[in-house]
Amino acid sequence: MLYDFLKRFAVRPLIRIFFRVKIQGIDNVPESGAAILASNHLSVSDSVFLPAALDRPVIFLAKDEYFNGTGLKGRITAWFFRNINQLPMDRSGGKKSAASLASAKLALDEGKLLGIYPEGTRSPDGRLYRAKLGVAKLALESGAPVIPIAMINTDKVQPINQSIPRPGKIGIKIGKPLAFEHLAGKHDDPAAMRACADEIRKAINVLSGQSYVDIYAPRKPKK
Repeated sequence: MLYDFLKRFAVRPLIRIFFRVKIQGIDNVPESGAAILASNHLSVSDSVFLPAALDRPVIFLAKDEYFNGTGLKGRITAWFFRNINQLPMDRSGGKKSAASLASAKLALDEGKLLGIYPEGTRSPDGRLYRAKLGVAKLALESGAPVIPIAMINTDKVQPINQSIPRPGKIGIKIGKPLAFEHLAGKHDDPAAMRACADEIRKAINVLSGQSYVDIYAPRKPKK
C-alpha cells in the first residue's frame, strides 16, 4: 500500500532526523498474528509515530470526523487517513459504533495488528482518562492479546490545534501482552468488560506515568 512505501522511504527517515524516537519493548509486538495495540492518546501524530516505529502494518481506529470533512482540506485529510491504514470509528454509540467495532474485529480475525485508543479521544490536558469498553469488547470477542503502549511527549511536538509537528524528542514504551482467558465468552457482560478495560488502562498508566482521571475524556462536539 501507499503508506508502506511512504513509511519506509519518507516517514521513518524524517522521524529519525526530527524526532529522535526512543522505543522500549519493541520485542513485545508479535511478528505475526492478531494483536491489539492499546495506547494512550496525546496527539493526532500518535497514529503516525507508532505505526512508523513497527515493521508490521498497523490498522488504527480513528475518529470518523477525519473521513467526513468538507472542502479541499477535508478531502485531503480523508485521503491521508485512508492511506495510512485508518478505519473510521463512529463514537456516537449504538449501531454505528457497533459497526465500527465489527470492522475492527474483522481485521483481528484476519490476523492483523489493530491500534486503538481506549480513552476514545485525545487527552485534553496530558492526563490519562477512563478507558471506554470498546477495547474490552474487541479483546474478549477476538481473544487477541492486548499490548499496552505509552506515547511520550507527542503532545509537546504536536499540541492540540497545531497542524504540523515541530522537532523534538518523543518516546514509545511497549508493555508485555495482556491475556484475558479468564474472561473468555463474557464480551457482552458489562462487569467483565469494565474489568478488562480497567486492567488495560492500568497497564498503560504504569508505562506512561500520567496522572489518572476517573472520568471519560471530554471531546469536542461534532459541528
